[in-house]
Amino acid sequence: MVEFKDVGIEMNSDSILNHGMKLPALVCTLENEACLLRRSTSVRRDGDVVIGCFLPLYYYIYSSGIFDIKPVTDFYFIQHTPHNYQNYLAFTFAIEEINTNPHLLPNITLGYEFHNFIYSHWRMLENSFILLTRQHEIPNYTCGAESKCAAVLTEMPWGTSAQIGPLLELYRFPQVTFDSFDPTLMDTVLYPSLHQVAPKDTYLALAMVSLMLHFSWTCIGLLITEGHKGLQFLSDIRAEMDRNRVCVAFMKVLSNVTVLYVLYENKHEILSVDTSSANVVVIYYDTDSANDINYTIMQNFVTWKVWVTNSQWHADLNGRDFIHDHFHGIFIFSHHHEEISHFKNFVQQATPFKYPEDTYLIMYWSKNFHCSFSTSDCALKNCTPNASLAWLPLNQFETAMSDRSYNAYSAVYAVAQALHAMLFEEVQRPPLNNGQVMMFSPWQLHSFLKYIQFNNPAGDQVNLDWRRKLDSEYDLLNFWNFPEGLRLKVKLGTFSPHAPDGQKLTLSEYMTEWATEVAEFPHSVCSESCTPGFRKSPQEGKAACCFDCTPCADNEITNDTDMEQCVKCPDAQYANTRRNHCLGKTVTFLAYEDPIGKFLAGTALSLTVLTALMLALFLKHQDTPMVKANNRALSYTLIISLICCFLCSLLFIGEPRPATCIFQQTTFAVVFTVAVATVLAKTMTVVLAFKVTGPSRRMRQLLVSGAPNFIIPICSLIQLTLCGIWMGTNPPYIDTDAHSEHGHIIIVCNKGSLTAFYCVLGYLGSLAMVSFTVAFLARNLPDTFNEAKFLTFSMLVFCSVWVTFLPMYHSSKGKAMVAMEVFSILASSAGLLGCIFAPKCYIILFRPERNSLSGFKSKTHSGREKSS
Repeated sequence: MVEFKDVGIEMNSDSILNHGMKLPALVCTLENEACLLRRSTSVRRDGDVVIGCFLPLYYYIYSSGIFDIKPVTDFYFIQHTPHNYQNYLAFTFAIEEINTNPHLLPNITLGYEFHNFIYSHWRMLENSFILLTRQHEIPNYTCGAESKCAAVLTEMPWGTSAQIGPLLELYRFPQVTFDSFDPTLMDTVLYPSLHQVAPKDTYLALAMVSLMLHFSWTCIGLLITEGHKGLQFLSDIRAEMDRNRVCVAFMKVLSNVTVLYVLYENKHEILSVDTSSANVVVIYYDTDSANDINYTIMQNFVTWKVWVTNSQWHADLNGRDFIHDHFHGIFIFSHHHEEISHFKNFVQQATPFKYPEDTYLIMYWSKNFHCSFSTSDCALKNCTPNASLAWLPLNQFETAMSDRSYNAYSAVYAVAQALHAMLFEEVQRPPLNNGQVMMFSPWQLHSFLKYIQFNNPAGDQVNLDWRRKLDSEYDLLNFWNFPEGLRLKVKLGTFSPHAPDGQKLTLSEYMTEWATEVAEFPHSVCSESCTPGFRKSPQEGKAACCFDCTPCADNEITNDTDMEQCVKCPDAQYANTRRNHCLGKTVTFLAYEDPIGKFLAGTALSLTVLTALMLALFLKHQDTPMVKANNRALSYTLIISLICCFLCSLLFIGEPRPATCIFQQTTFAVVFTVAVATVLAKTMTVVLAFKVTGPSRRMRQLLVSGAPNFIIPICSLIQLTLCGIWMGTNPPYIDTDAHSEHGHIIIVCNKGSLTAFYCVLGYLGSLAMVSFTVAFLARNLPDTFNEAKFLTFSMLVFCSVWVTFLPMYHSSKGKAMVAMEVFSILASSAGLLGCIFAPKCYIILFRPERNSLSGFKSKTHSGREKSS
């Protein structure tokens, strides 16, 4: 059988062999077993008032069994890590410091009674009875002297408190715990006699997430030790990570130490293939669960992870010297507290010769300073001269006070301050004589412990009421590990929950020492950040931090990394090519300086000049048959209207003004109506001229009376009426087009009422179709001095231009739309000019013989001869 004495676990040797358990790898066999068995596991120092203390420092394991024929018995001595002993030193240091303080508990000497806390139900209850009754047996009777113990200090897990708590409550005995703060122990109904001195860890999760955000770590692994505090932390940090869009790459809850021992030989890997996605791992280490995380990680030989943990972490690995080991560069969030000035001196002077009753110190001294035991009295001998704990490398013993040791120090002062307040209140109590026992009941101390509030010698505020505890600030430490046990915990910054958002965490990055095999700033992301100009698109079925980067749409930007939505630029701005910034748009219009503006303006002026020359030519040859035919006045009217058509196109070029916007449409409508109406009048004149040769007297009267000339004012008056209605209801106005051209705001003339615009255009089109129809019917009349065919062709060109204009106008935007309208005006006007007057100018200039009656007669005579 193997009996874990004082542990409460029994396993037979077969079970150990089956699981491959190697006890010498976990515990050490000591010589001089008899000397160890003769020593007490408790330490007592008498005083007027005694403060009890339970601490786990070491325990024994006996292994006995039958191998072959000969029975074998081996003895193993298991030491806890040295930080546990530092808690004991802080406890005794505080008591000695108080005894030398003339202002706190004057004329009263504090003593202490320490019991090695062994994780066994029986041993826990036995030590509690010894502390309460000062005897090992018959707990219902007090046979010896009255106990002087006023309170007991414990560093024990939740389960242990639940076991000894009811026993201490029977005596209403104050219990002050300096373990990490446990929210489940705040219940005053279940634990009325328990007081916690440790600060709350309310903002630990927020502090860790702030570090993640500072380094842009968005994919994090979580290793949580088993226990209710670990599960509570897991809930807190998951909530903070979700709130800040940091996702969990993996999450492992580590089981207790017994299970880890069993899985040791099976090479249970807590960091397996599915955990490789995260380069940063958060460890919540809770000593209540008695896990040996560092040992497990060492077996996995993980050196490339960045670890972030809480102050309960103890990466000691006693006796091991690593060059940049697995925990090099670890980040530790430790409760902020001031340094205790004389504690290091106290540790330097702590020797087994000064404290011969301290069994743990003797064992530790013999191991590290090569001592041996004398055979007569088991005293140490042959030790390294003038040795001190301060000589040891930091991987074996650290003289700087840890969080838990600081809590133990403050817990002693809390009890002393409560005693001082109680005794000061009961000043009528007679003074003590030497050796007289304090006459008060421990339960009287509860109210003073509950409401005590003071500043300890370091200047930090201490109170035991969880309702009045201040939210703790954290120091961010960076753990450096170098050869020969040279270790440092370098303070990189602080986290203050009371600071404004964005300033809670202050950090000196240049002092950061990263983990082994991490040569530069580490990244821990599922997807690389989306740069400005891209937005995050979630990957279906994956965590929130896994996404694709999608470019922003046209005229949309993102000006920060990892934005989820692109932002549309205002109408007065446009997105640059990288789509990470909005630029101001340039105000533009169809200007004379633009190439197309120059071309259209030049064309309009050229055609105007050309038309004016034609008018001058016609005026010069006004008495010739070519000019007099088909109503000379109408020809002059048409030429002048075409000059106005060419000139009205210039109203569309240049910066729009309110007046030009109105004149653009009205001038265009009226002038073109006059031109088309004139063509209709000329066509009617041709038709009537040939009809007058018949017997109809009415036709002659219409021609002589100049009836075709009335077509122009009548048609123009109708168009003016339509324009008046348009201008009176919803006239054109200046508008801006911010979408047609990238990077430009185009100033244009808005038509106002589109219905009125299309009515005007429709009326003009109807008039053109009538003119075309009449000209087409008169195309076969004799063609000497007859314009019928030219009028037909000119109206065909005119109608073709404007029919083509409509779809092209609606498919154009911005300046192109204006240019299209100007081009249509020029093209249709040029069509009328070229088709009607170009042939006449050709005859006048180059075939003058045909521009006379004799020419007409000779042409007629030759035509008759050919026909005969």
